Amino acid sequence: MAKRGKIGTNRPRTGLTVLLAALSLGILFPLFLSFVVAVKNPEEMSQGILSLPSALHWDNFARAMEKTGFLHALVNSLAATTVATLLTIATNSFVAYAIARNWKSRFFRFLYYYFLSAMFIPFPVIMLPIVKQMAALGFDNIFGLMFLYVIYGLPFNTFVYVGYLRGVPPDMEEAALIDGAGTWKAFRKIVFPIMLPINATVGILTALWVWNDFMLPLVILSDKRQYTLPLVQYVFQTQFSADYNLAFASYFLVMIPIIIVYLFAQKWIIRGVLSGSVKG
Repeated sequence: MAKRGKIGTNRPRTGLTVLLAALSLGILFPLFLSFVVAVKNPEEMSQGILSLPSALHWDNFARAMEKTGFLHALVNSLAATTVATLLTIATNSFVAYAIARNWKSRFFRFLYYYFLSAMFIPFPVIMLPIVKQMAALGFDNIFGLMFLYVIYGLPFNTFVYVGYLRGVPPDMEEAALIDGAGTWKAFRKIVFPIMLPINATVGILTALWVWNDFMLPLVILSDKRQYTLPLVQYVFQTQFSADYNLAFASYFLVMIPIIIVYLFAQKWIIRGVLSGSVKG
């Protein structure tokens, strides 16, 4: 009986291992094909996408960087990602803290559900009014883009933050308030350090979103000198053809930094999302 039980418990694990291996292969194989295309020359493309290159043409990466103005676009993307992420954590966490600690108030509960309702509004519905308003205010630049990322991230981040904070006992901050500390000081000195896991999660998800976003920079930025990395990929697309070798080399260059960040930070993403959803 014990032997049968052991076999029975191993079967689900074997099936799960096979499933995870298949899913991993489904993710890694397209990345492998992207790399293969990136190191081919144009003549080898006629042999099929699955064919291996006769030699690795590393110069494709240098040519792609030169053609896109990669370094300048990289600075723009880094600036937008860093500023938007830091502002998102600083502002969204404080908004969620106010809601979580005043949950019994009808106004704050209404505010919470009001923010959540924005998650169900498709971006194309509000795209044209936003573009016109930002242009009228003179914010059709990278600074206006950073501001929009903070605002558009508020609904989801509020949902995650409030779920996390409602599971954090308010005892320590109440003691600080009794000792004379203000609300802002209690939040900054006591609550904010406790929120490290969820702050890391929100920061990483925001950075991934801002770094890879194409649509919002496309409709907001009017100055080509402020284009981010996803926008400069347009240079390889012409009316009748596309230089796939240089395009995929450029795509690969854009993917590498964010893949590295995700690999090192995935445990924070999983831990923070689970904490926010379970405690909420």
